[in-house]
Amino acid sequence: MLNRPIRNTQDFLLSNYFVEGLRITFGVICPPLILAHFGMLQYGMTLSLGAICVSIVDTPGPMHHRRNAMLITIALLFIVSIIVGLTNKNIIFTGLILVIFSFIFSMFLLFGNRASAIGVAVLLVMVLSIDDIRPWNEVLLSAGLVLCGGVWYAILSYAIYRIRPYRLAQQVLSDSILQVAEFLRAKAKFYEEKVNYDKNFKALVQLQVDVSQKQDEVREVLFRTREIVKESTPQGRFLLVVFTDMVDLFEQVMSTYYNYKQLHDQFDQAGILYRYKLIINKISYALDDIAFALKTGGTPIISNTLDKDLLSLKDEIGKLEQTGSVQYNALGIIALKNIEVNIENIVQRVKNIVSYFNKKERNKIKNGDVDVAKFVNKQQIDLKILVDNLNFKSAVFRHSLRVSIVMLVGYIAAKSLAFSHSYWILLTILVISKPGFSLTKERNYHRIIGTVIGAFIGMGILHFVSDKNTLFFILIIFMIGAYSFQRKNYVISVLFMTPYILIMFDFLGLGTMAVARERIYDTLIGSGIAFTASYLLFPNWEKEKLKEAMVNTLKSNAEYFKQVIRLYFEDENDITSYKLARKDIFINSSNLSSLFQRMFSEPKSKQIYIKELHQFTVLNHLLTSYVASLALYIKEHNFISVNPDSLKLIAEHTAFLLNSSVDNLFYDKEGVNNVQLIHRKSKEENVLHADIQENTTAIIEEHFDLIQKVAYDIYKITEKINVKNF
Repeated sequence: MLNRPIRNTQDFLLSNYFVEGLRITFGVICPPLILAHFGMLQYGMTLSLGAICVSIVDTPGPMHHRRNAMLITIALLFIVSIIVGLTNKNIIFTGLILVIFSFIFSMFLLFGNRASAIGVAVLLVMVLSIDDIRPWNEVLLSAGLVLCGGVWYAILSYAIYRIRPYRLAQQVLSDSILQVAEFLRAKAKFYEEKVNYDKNFKALVQLQVDVSQKQDEVREVLFRTREIVKESTPQGRFLLVVFTDMVDLFEQVMSTYYNYKQLHDQFDQAGILYRYKLIINKISYALDDIAFALKTGGTPIISNTLDKDLLSLKDEIGKLEQTGSVQYNALGIIALKNIEVNIENIVQRVKNIVSYFNKKERNKIKNGDVDVAKFVNKQQIDLKILVDNLNFKSAVFRHSLRVSIVMLVGYIAAKSLAFSHSYWILLTILVISKPGFSLTKERNYHRIIGTVIGAFIGMGILHFVSDKNTLFFILIIFMIGAYSFQRKNYVISVLFMTPYILIMFDFLGLGTMAVARERIYDTLIGSGIAFTASYLLFPNWEKEKLKEAMVNTLKSNAEYFKQVIRLYFEDENDITSYKLARKDIFINSSNLSSLFQRMFSEPKSKQIYIKELHQFTVLNHLLTSYVASLALYIKEHNFISVNPDSLKLIAEHTAFLLNSSVDNLFYDKEGVNNVQLIHRKSKEENVLHADIQENTTAIIEEHFDLIQKVAYDIYKITEKINVKNF
């Protein structure tokens, strides 16, 4: 599509990232602009500090969570500002306060990401106040201004939300749909000739992680927003039904995983696979339109050639089938048909979603039959959790202890070097230090690259641009860019942030070139201290989480399989339990994939079982795809088997293999290495029968066999992996 770069830009400008950037920029720039007219610019800058700190916790989520987090942050900012301001005259006492507060507020990570953001916001105001020595009355005034700045931003955020209460939900839902569209395009690449299977599969797994994260973000916003869940307005029901349909659609997309190499070996010469790619890409563009319409309030459009393309594809499959088994394998033809039918169902679901954008249809939408409260995780604020984690077995405890020690080292280094803005060293340590080595390493690279490039850009602008009005306009652009990308792309955020700071210092008459050099030096020093500590000081390696991630993935896959086979063997089924199992496997498999990717960033000596872990990740992805296909056969196509007893036996053995795989990760399983696959006697006859009459029994039974085979392969992999001591 020729307009995709333009559409991508429009999507970003309408996204929550950009709106967040505008909101924070407005909240930060207004106080100094207004007070500068009254000769009180310094007071305005202090108000801005409060606004910046409170904006850190104002991340996507239900408004009452955001409101409560902002109020808690405002109170803590006020208290900490006073404590630090009254004690920073004594270097030793300041160092002690720095260590204590760094540890306490880093421990907030135990209570979730939003609580962790509160801790970061409070540590930020502490770092920026450490060198600001002033009389006690001015300390109280400064703390009051920080409080007022925080209140100003909280009021601004709440007012914007009340004006358009559904806007955030529309944006996060739109972003999640865009990720599904990207996932579809990655699937479409498997139908290209000479595709790099390993590279594309790796990209697919990463996109699955992104989709899962986005969908979890949507659940957090939709299912915990009272206006959507409890008031049940047409707009709220519309957003809920679009999301639930998109999750079902993603399950259908997940189910279309086949042995692409075999398909290419059979059908490349016929050229039919490229037709699949074109159709799948058209569907992904339709999803792009749906996502765009959610942000703009427009109506999405589906390509009017999709139905014709599907009919043409059916005809082409029919011609290949008429060629006979001389040239094409029967199972290959069945695979082509299954993929085509699945694509039809995906197209129909896309059409259903598009129909919801019609206002008349929207008013007809009814509440779903799923208990949405079960689909969000409740974070408990319990002191027992804190007490239980006050030991070296806790990764958060080690991280908090490391941060407190490293902040002290950074403080000593800053005082020894006597830079004008030595707090930048502490600030760099604060934003770079993450619980795991790989995340710290990644953030470290991003911080250095963004700072160095941004410093040169800033110096170039200040060298060639002298007009203050032009500089102010450029300052606003860089502020919006810095705050818009802070959650989307950290390196770009820092790249915008550095020129913004340099231009701001120029307005304050504090120099430019010297400030730029000092910022680079401080960043390099802080980065070096934080990175070294992440390797040497109570490090957290991904291998420590390996067993938990593998076990969670196995258990959730086993539960997903259990819920799906209930569709075949039981008359009454709990749709909520089925959807919960599906949600859990998507989340846990994405967590495992993320862990696997992060482990590659760690030293070679810490990368255990890389080959086996890769196989385990791939096999679990295949298992989820095959189980999803099995679910769709009964849900969408009403496929049944005439041999349910033989399938029950295979299903029970598959469950046994998955449970035994979990045991392998916990215990030494001596004497059970003779576990074998169960083979059906009639398997070959059924496949032959399918070649003649397209008997659905053969398709179902073949799929049960595939799932059992993958479960067996997973079992054999877990026998090789010894993670009992981690």
